[in-house]
Amino acid sequence: MLFNSFSFLIFFPAVALVYFILPKKIRWVWLLVSSYYFYMSWNALYALLLFSSTLITWLAGILMSRFTGKDPGSLRKKKAVIAAGIVLNLGILAYFKYFSFLLNNISSITSRFNIPLNLPQVDIVLPVGISFYTFQALGYAIDVYRGDTPVEKNFFRYALFVSFFPQLVAGPIERSGSLLKQVNESTSLSYENLRRGFMMTLCGYFLKVVMADNIAVVVDTVFGEPEKYTGAYVVLATVLFAFQIYGDFGGYSLIARGVAKMLGFNLMGNFDAPYMSASVSEFWRRWHVSLNKWFRDYVYIPLGGNRKGTVRKYLNVMAVFLLSGLWHGASWNFVIWGGLNGIFQVFEGILGIGSKKIKTDGQRIFRVIVTFVLVDFTWLFFRAGSTAKALSMLSGVFTDPNLWVLFTDDIFTLGLEMKPFIAMVCAIFAVLILDIFKVKGMDLYLWLERQGFLFRLTVYALVLGAILTFGAWGGGFNENTFLYFQF
Repeated sequence: MLFNSFSFLIFFPAVALVYFILPKKIRWVWLLVSSYYFYMSWNALYALLLFSSTLITWLAGILMSRFTGKDPGSLRKKKAVIAAGIVLNLGILAYFKYFSFLLNNISSITSRFNIPLNLPQVDIVLPVGISFYTFQALGYAIDVYRGDTPVEKNFFRYALFVSFFPQLVAGPIERSGSLLKQVNESTSLSYENLRRGFMMTLCGYFLKVVMADNIAVVVDTVFGEPEKYTGAYVVLATVLFAFQIYGDFGGYSLIARGVAKMLGFNLMGNFDAPYMSASVSEFWRRWHVSLNKWFRDYVYIPLGGNRKGTVRKYLNVMAVFLLSGLWHGASWNFVIWGGLNGIFQVFEGILGIGSKKIKTDGQRIFRVIVTFVLVDFTWLFFRAGSTAKALSMLSGVFTDPNLWVLFTDDIFTLGLEMKPFIAMVCAIFAVLILDIFKVKGMDLYLWLERQGFLFRLTVYALVLGAILTFGAWGGGFNENTFLYFQF
């Protein structure tokens, strides 16, 4: 069930209505049932994997709570439990996400040495959201092992923490210290929560259906058959993809936060004006914040972080971003994408870019532009689907640029007519303006909340009108899935 589907527009109001009618003590039970129904709407069998990951990490927490002694024996048992929990959960993730990738690479390597292998041909469907809820469940188990969070003895409350439907399939990846704590508290119907949540949800839909889905038409056209298009079109499509994935994933995150807020839950922000970053390192502090913090706390710091010398620090950075690339997809183009982001940050560290103070607005603008170019270069590998295709498209940028086509009517042959194309461009500029205000410390969302009811109602009506008028709905509406559902 997609957020941008008619079924969800029926599902959520029904869930919220029943939730606030029920006595506070049993509301969480209704949310648990609703969350599993939400997840099973894709494939009922997927719920078995969700349940398995939940059960494994919950049992791990229960067992670790019994080994409270400081003696070597208790510590060994505790380490064995957390190791087993990590291996089992990552094993499930690895089978569904990486098994085919592993077999294909083994076959490719052996064929180069003329060694025939009769490896089985497998076609494994990747369950929706498995990368997200696996990391969320593992985060809880690791926090219990470290003593950072108390053990949740109620299995079903813990199951709600793992399966909470607003952020189940694409995050943000929540921490037990925040979301699990809220699950154990009663929430009340609040006008402020409804108002704030509705505005976030409305903005999320704007990002998704007005900006991202219209951009997707152009991007899919060029990346679908890049051999038909000159280098200028490749550059245009790659730049647009940067905003497509921002609008798509940022839109999902806003809808998730807005829906949760209306129910009385606070989810962490996942995006913080990322394209206003003055370095790649800063970009990764602003982009997909929950995943970045997960890798920082559970991979980078345990590897030694920056505590074991400069060389070790850079190796740790590379390890994190190579793993991040692999987390995004079982393909070498994702690994290259992650590796490039790591390499850029290593060079920034060597050159001291992150520590250099920006003295003027001109310097900041220049650095923001350079950072965007570097990040957008990596998006080419992310979107291309294969390394060979990415390199071929990159080659075309230099061998056949033909920049003039961008200033002719030919640009409207990429799938979008003039009106939706202009609406798409206006949406991009609107988002950039909001982000500029945000980095300057002016949150327009908070400003809007302080305005009068009629003014806010007018803004709501304008945003809703833009969604209905310029959104990628179409006469025979077929909702577009969110990009990060495939990860």
